[in-house]
Amino acid sequence: MKAITRALIVVVCAAATLRGAPAPAEDSLASARDLYAAAAYDDALAVLNRIRSGDQKSDEVRSIDQYRALCLLALGRTADAEQAIEAVVVGDPFFQPSADVSPRVRTAFTDVRRRMLPGIVQDRYATAKAAFDRKEFASAEHGFKQVLDVLADPDVAPAAGQPPLADIKTLAKGFEELAATAALPPPLPATPAAPPPLPKPMVPQVYGPDDTAVSPPVVIRQDLPSFDYQVLVPPPTGVIELVIDERGQVESATIRKSIFAKYDTRLIDATRSWSYRPAMLNGAPVKYRKIVNVTVKR
Repeated sequence: MKAITRALIVVVCAAATLRGAPAPAEDSLASARDLYAAAAYDDALAVLNRIRSGDQKSDEVRSIDQYRALCLLALGRTADAEQAIEAVVVGDPFFQPSADVSPRVRTAFTDVRRRMLPGIVQDRYATAKAAFDRKEFASAEHGFKQVLDVLADPDVAPAAGQPPLADIKTLAKGFEELAATAALPPPLPATPAAPPPLPKPMVPQVYGPDDTAVSPPVVIRQDLPSFDYQVLVPPPTGVIELVIDERGQVESATIRKSIFAKYDTRLIDATRSWSYRPAMLNGAPVKYRKIVNVTVKR
């Protein structure tokens, strides 16, 4: 009798377990949300990883990365969660998690945004400036506006008031105004005798290695900061792009190939003390875009 009773208890418990188990979900963002809401974080993450490799619109990819970050945080996989949050911030620097998420999640997003937004500002500025140099003024105006909008974000405020971001803010404001003016269509003449439209504003010329008539800048001071991190073997290399003005001073510096995130920031700071004999064209100093290959020595 006792054996029969124990068998019945096992059957009842098994049936209850089967009734409480979630049905297999199809691979979709909605099913991943449901699994996350049910605290089935490993299952939700597996679905998200499968659909992340497919073809989705940018807003869908952003939603997938958001839920991946939430699942990874819930599972205690902080480093992987930070990578997922980085993907969200790169896709949309203005994204903020909703107000109903936990303080831990909001803090994780804030920490990543504070770390990444300064670099995003520099990259967006370089892209807008390149469009400006190509006389694609509408695109440049939009890019400079994005730079200024990101600089106004509270998470980047501590860095926005210091170089290089403070300098970028000043330059972006000026170039946005120039691009907006240059992008306006010429006014229609009121009569056949109306004067011709005003000429477009002069675009500052920045020369580079392809301009063979220009003598490149000559290094006076170009000291690299020491590398105190034991993370990369062999010694790491990187690339930094400089714009050197007519006085031989570094006007802007942008990391083109990262060495190490913390070292990149120190390298950008170091460029403020670099100096050169300026590039020359027909006996006159000119601005010059210079590529510097950096090899760290420890």
